[in-house]
Amino acid sequence: MADSLALPLREADLVTGDGDRAQRIKAIVGASSGNLVEWFDFYTYAFMSIYFAAAFFPTGDATSQLMATAGIFAVGFFMRPLGGWLFGWIADRHGRKNSMLISVLMMCGGSLMIALLPTYASIGAAAPALLLVARLIQGLSVGGEYGTAATYMSEIAGKGNRGFYSSFQYVTLIGGQLLALVVLVMLQNLMSVDEIKSWGWRIPFIIGAATAVVAMYLRRSLVETGSQEAMHSKEAGSIFALLKYKRSVLIVMGLTMGGSLYFYTFTTYMQKYLVNTAKMELKTVSMVMTGVLVIFMLLQPIFGALSDRIGRRSNMLLFSGLATLASVPLLVALGQVSNPYAAFALALAALVIASFYTSVSGVVKAEVFPSTVRCLGVGFTYAVGNALFGGTAEYVALSLKAAGHEGWFPWYVTALAGVAFVASLMLPDSRRNSYLDGTWKT
Repeated sequence: MADSLALPLREADLVTGDGDRAQRIKAIVGASSGNLVEWFDFYTYAFMSIYFAAAFFPTGDATSQLMATAGIFAVGFFMRPLGGWLFGWIADRHGRKNSMLISVLMMCGGSLMIALLPTYASIGAAAPALLLVARLIQGLSVGGEYGTAATYMSEIAGKGNRGFYSSFQYVTLIGGQLLALVVLVMLQNLMSVDEIKSWGWRIPFIIGAATAVVAMYLRRSLVETGSQEAMHSKEAGSIFALLKYKRSVLIVMGLTMGGSLYFYTFTTYMQKYLVNTAKMELKTVSMVMTGVLVIFMLLQPIFGALSDRIGRRSNMLLFSGLATLASVPLLVALGQVSNPYAAFALALAALVIASFYTSVSGVVKAEVFPSTVRCLGVGFTYAVGNALFGGTAEYVALSLKAAGHEGWFPWYVTALAGVAFVASLMLPDSRRNSYLDGTWKT
């Protein structure tokens, strides 16, 4: 594989001294703050949809209403490839900082739009249409956020602790999801179900739009990690240049197919699965998943630091191998669980396995692309795989349930985890073979 676009120096060294830990931590916090806001806004939709589904889709039973909102959730994912391409091009050609500022601003706009939307009872079919528009804006934003933030945090970290620092991308991603869930639990305890369905579901979207202002302020102070040489290259941000790295594209696509499907199955879909299939009470499920996500979030730096010792390839082999073996028994058990403590243990076991992937999800992809197409390669390739398999997880699961074949879904997750295992076998050892360190070998 050609490696003419690789630079002899790491971009992080162009910004800070290798030992300047304080400056690196400040940069990680700045990038992470926007990431947390982005994902809080995005997950708020997933968690609140069970309350506002009837407001936008008043006909049909509970499952069909959830399928309609899950369909719009999935459509938002299909904007991600466009966002990955657009913001990847901006980041590779005009800087990672500019790309991250624009993406958080767009997420703010999409969230505020949902918060103010009239319902179907007020404006008819225009209500779900406008909901779709807002989700498309959010999908475009998140599609750009992932690749740029992953690249930035990978570049700012020094060799030897790159997995540890980069793991904070998923700390804030899970933190955004957890914060959305905490807000939901607070609403459930302060308001009646009817009040939440009537107007309370709008509150988290207002919170998300407001906190984006803080994130924009923090991101304004970020240092730029992309080198001027790379950004001024004629191949910077080019799809045609990206296609020179077919092996890297295939690896990232394979890892994303299995990793994203597994992650969304045991996080966003799990709340609906425990309510709709296991027949647990909604408040109980919310408390269970809140506890699970807190531990899951705290595990990320530990598993990220582990990858600095054993290599990112080992992390990915452990994730994909264990996910292939455990998906069916875990999902079958969770579908039959009635005890909240058992549900907690099973969901936590699933997410411990996921931690091998999530803690290094960004850096493992950044390490296989040169600087000139790194944001594009990470963001666009990930977005395509995530849209096709991660974003559709809920819709596929609910569709199979509606068709009377819910038992097929665990095998679907297993098959995609197997694809990730094959991609992991193709992955080079990051300790000796990484574009971030200028040591990539074909």
